Amino acid sequence: QAQLEESGGGLVQTGGSLTLSCAASAQRVRNYEMGWFRQAPGKEREFVAAINWSGRPTRYADSVKGRFTISRDVAENTITLRMDSLKPEDTAIYYCVSDHTVVPTIHEYEFYGRGTQVTVSS
Repeated sequence: QAQLEESGGGLVQTGGSLTLSCAASAQRVRNYEMGWFRQAPGKEREFVAAINWSGRPTRYADSVKGRFTISRDVAENTITLRMDSLKPEDTAIYYCVSDHTVVPTIHEYEFYGRGTQVTVSS
């Protein structure tokens, strides 16, 4: 069983919204940061957003700031990524990650989900 499991991906039109969820089954994730990376076809994996173990603070890539919102349910050991005003360039596989810290410059993490596809049509 995957220790991080994403859900909520799909197909949406430009300007639409989607909410991704990531459920953690590993208990020590409760003390870890969690976040999202994404990878579009032919491109490198890139940081999207991260959140502290307590739910604050949060960090965002400049490309999604003001459009995406990351939140955490500490009791349920889950995070969500609310994505509004979606653009075709947001099309990618979105991966949930977790470790002591989640930062844009590090791509290797103790916990990695299998990914969920988000497709934004123009």
